[in-house]
Amino acid sequence: MGGNIGGMDGNNDVCAEFFDTYTRAPLDRDAAAIADHYAVPAQIEFPGQRLAVTDERQTVEFFAGAFGQYEKVTDIDVAINVVAETGHSIWADVTWDYHGDAPSERNMYQLVLTGNEWKIGVLTPLTLAGEG
Repeated sequence: MGGNIGGMDGNNDVCAEFFDTYTRAPLDRDAAAIADHYAVPAQIEFPGQRLAVTDERQTVEFFAGAFGQYEKVTDIDVAINVVAETGHSIWADVTWDYHGDAPSERNMYQLVLTGNEWKIGVLTPLTLAGEG
């Protein structure tokens, strides 16, 4: 699992640690561990589909159902660019490069401080560099 972090200095370590543990969860096919990284409530903004997460079980079920498309993924390189931050939010542009048979993905994550933990509050898929 590789990583590249750019952008603002203040929360690079927070993002590196957060996405390091978050990346291990899909490699382990652990939907509960993935869901633990999401705030409740959270908002997932897919093109043409808006998902308001009101219960952690929604996230567990979503990712458990998506593992098939990542079945042959053996490792993931992650490039993180922190584009904005406040004391309670971090916006990170993250590109996932999968080793195996899955296309790369790029997402904008808004991490929110929930108690003493950072969680994903909003997830929005983005276009990969070079795509239209």
